[in-house]
Amino acid sequence: MSAPHSGITAESLKETITEQLQAEHVEVVDQSGGCGQMFEVIIVSPIFREKKLLARHRLVNEMLKDPISKVHAFSQKSYTPEEWEKKQQQQQQQQQ
Repeated sequence: MSAPHSGITAESLKETITEQLQAEHVEVVDQSGGCGQMFEVIIVSPIFREKKLLARHRLVNEMLKDPISKVHAFSQKSYTPEEWEKKQQQQQQQQQ
């Protein structure tokens, strides 16, 4: 028997994150096989500037309290646009 669907989709979560956190880039991966119970997200937003990692996670958890409460697992990686750009450049260099 499969787990009940949370009502949260990768698309709806991405839309909420983009709106609530003024995100410039959002990646949402549903790791639950489509039942909407486990999500891994990457969030790139200028509102993370001047915030340490824990403060970023708290901000995301607070802003997304409702959708997060409906899923079993939610993991996040939070970056400023500058950090994300640097990370992308490093990955490109590693691939060359």
